[in-house]
Amino acid sequence: MEDERPLSSALVIEPFQGERYPEMPTLTFIFGLCLSLSTAFYFHAGEREEKCIIEDIPSDTLLTGTFRIQQWDTRRHDFLESAPGLGMFVTVTTYNDEVLLSKLYGPQGTFYFTSHSPGEHIICLESNSTRLVSFGGSKLRIHLEIRVGQHDLDAAAAQAKDKVNEVSFKLERLIEQIEQIVKEQNYQRDREENFRMTSEDTNSNVLWWAFAQTLIFIAIGIFQMKHLKDFFIAKKLV
Repeated sequence: MEDERPLSSALVIEPFQGERYPEMPTLTFIFGLCLSLSTAFYFHAGEREEKCIIEDIPSDTLLTGTFRIQQWDTRRHDFLESAPGLGMFVTVTTYNDEVLLSKLYGPQGTFYFTSHSPGEHIICLESNSTRLVSFGGSKLRIHLEIRVGQHDLDAAAAQAKDKVNEVSFKLERLIEQIEQIVKEQNYQRDREENFRMTSEDTNSNVLWWAFAQTLIFIAIGIFQMKHLKDFFIAKKLV
């Protein structure tokens, strides 16, 4: 069986495909620089093995995941398209055990969910196969693409009947990406503030503990000196 390749992240650049308008050079340039940040990778799993990933996202953020399953063929020694009937359970939970999504999909599909609170969200995938690897089950290769804070406007833009509608869709996408960037910045700023407060509390506790240790050592020293003095006096050595 082939070795697994490491996970990789992909930065998908989607340039503006429309004609250049002489009267709108600025908008055309902005659309040409429009970036869509996504994470695309694949991983291997057994037919009844659950794999989970963690996404740390702000609140009220849309996350879109697209997956596709390939199954190991022992005769061709390669991963081929999965057999009919093989599907994928997708479960999304928070660290508070709140279930945001739990659904059975086919061998390929797209799932969506919107975060209700900031923090880490756990995305788990498991096939609906009843066979274990040790009892005849085969390995699966799962291709997964994660997009955060994006709406799929490309299809609508492609179906636009005129260039004005296409420009409108592109502008809406650009505005949404700007809003997502601002949301991410605010979320990271809040996390940084919480981390700073935790660090300051920890440093304060360490300082007070060191001060308490010093007092304890001084008290123990005084007690030992007094005890030795009383011992010497009792033995009439002093």
